[in-house]
Amino acid sequence: MRLCSTGIMSTAWDLYDSYNAMELLSLSVKQSSAESSSKANVLPKDREQRLAGSTTEKSSEASSLMDIENVILAKIREDEEDLSDVILKSDRFHQDLFFMERVLMENIFQPKLAAYRQLPVLKEPEPEEPEDFLENAKNEEVEEELKKEEEEEIEIVAEESTIPANLERLWSFSCELTKGLNVSSLAWNKTNPWPERIYQSPYGVTAVDFSIGSPNLLAVGYHNGIIAIYNVWSNSNIPVLDSSESPQKHLGPVWQLQWIEQDRGTTGDDKREILVSISADGRISKWVIRKGLDCYDLMRLKRSTVVGNKKGGEKEEKDEALISRQAPGMCFAFHPKDTNIYLAGTEEGHIHKCSCSYNEQYLDTYRGHKGPVYKVTWNPFCHDVFLSCSADWGVIIWQQENVKPFLSFYPTTSVVYDVAWSPKSSYIFAAANENRVEIWDLRISTLDPLIVNVANPGIKFTTILFAKQTDCLLVGDSDGQVSVYELRNMPTALDSGQTESCSCCPGWSTVAPPWLTATSASRVQVILLP
Repeated sequence: MRLCSTGIMSTAWDLYDSYNAMELLSLSVKQSSAESSSKANVLPKDREQRLAGSTTEKSSEASSLMDIENVILAKIREDEEDLSDVILKSDRFHQDLFFMERVLMENIFQPKLAAYRQLPVLKEPEPEEPEDFLENAKNEEVEEELKKEEEEEIEIVAEESTIPANLERLWSFSCELTKGLNVSSLAWNKTNPWPERIYQSPYGVTAVDFSIGSPNLLAVGYHNGIIAIYNVWSNSNIPVLDSSESPQKHLGPVWQLQWIEQDRGTTGDDKREILVSISADGRISKWVIRKGLDCYDLMRLKRSTVVGNKKGGEKEEKDEALISRQAPGMCFAFHPKDTNIYLAGTEEGHIHKCSCSYNEQYLDTYRGHKGPVYKVTWNPFCHDVFLSCSADWGVIIWQQENVKPFLSFYPTTSVVYDVAWSPKSSYIFAAANENRVEIWDLRISTLDPLIVNVANPGIKFTTILFAKQTDCLLVGDSDGQVSVYELRNMPTALDSGQTESCSCCPGWSTVAPPWLTATSASRVQVILLP
């Protein structure tokens, strides 16, 4: 015989039906016994008939009780099935599964997660030795193990010193809904990682950015010109605000948007946050959240006149029959210190230096690219230096006070979609094209990239984003995946014989002579992730 513990679940109505059936049965039995005792003078024939009738009644009552029990069991099974469906579809159950999955993934990918966080790799503890071992033997083994570990560490350090700088793939983020689609934009949350969300839209998403003051607000720009703001704290897929009903909404794709903190007063203590967007309709607009989304134009980009040279060296302006006077905007970047100044890249290949105080006139125009400017970004350390990339296959480094290129890179005949400065060095930037990602270190070389990582066949790289506090790079591709790479064995400032301190432009004079154009047989394309 085997004893096993089983459990069953019943509702209050099940218990009521069961006890009610038992009471009815006991009442019927009492009534039958009372009738038989009060009628003892009944004839034998009649008595036999009554006995046969009572037996029939008892059998019918027993069969009805069995039917009631079968009904109760069937109802219990239905309730259990309904309850299991409710549990499997509940939000709490899904959340618990999510946490359990993360715990298991942390156990499996602990070395890679530790590499991303720059934490030590945990080793599994060895089984304990028997107690009857001699202490001397244990001490000797411990000493041998320590020596072996020291030797292994020395060998690892020696191997790493000989291995060149490289990108090691840690893991990838993927989703069935984005499979086969280009990753168009990436953005870090400004404070904390919020719960994961999937927002589906009938329009193509072209740009995203998290708010600085309210990190739960996510701004999204669409290909049809609409801007929407989502609250990632909420489980709702409906945006809290959008510009679909605004009379000032964009009429072309929103190629970039960004939350900017601007000073209200002269002291700089009082700041307000605005949302700035640039669109193919030639407008750079700022959006302020009040009762809705209020829009004001910072600048209406206009096409520049073509300038040619006469024989005597004098300049003349050539008149053109332009279809539109508006110049489609592609990207922008606000100065890291003075948020009143910003750069705007256009489809015609120019970079305009603009001020929030003037909406009709440029402060300067940087001419060097021959195709649409896809990205422009300020150096996080040298605030007078910025980087740009274009469809003309080029990457250019500029100095703010000089409208001519400082360094030009035309390594291949491929479109450069995006560029990104490293958050840890003023000389390192990343570049990615359709088939590879490259890391450049200007202290090492201005001709060839330091690291080249080639994409898988049929996959094109579309966007990149540096991690803020670790030596990692996020890369989006044409298959809807975002891969995380670790920068291994990167040279330090001491290795290159230079210090990291950057006194802006004077320090850059040691990198290369002015107006140097660097070319090589390698292909570079950079993609910046917001």
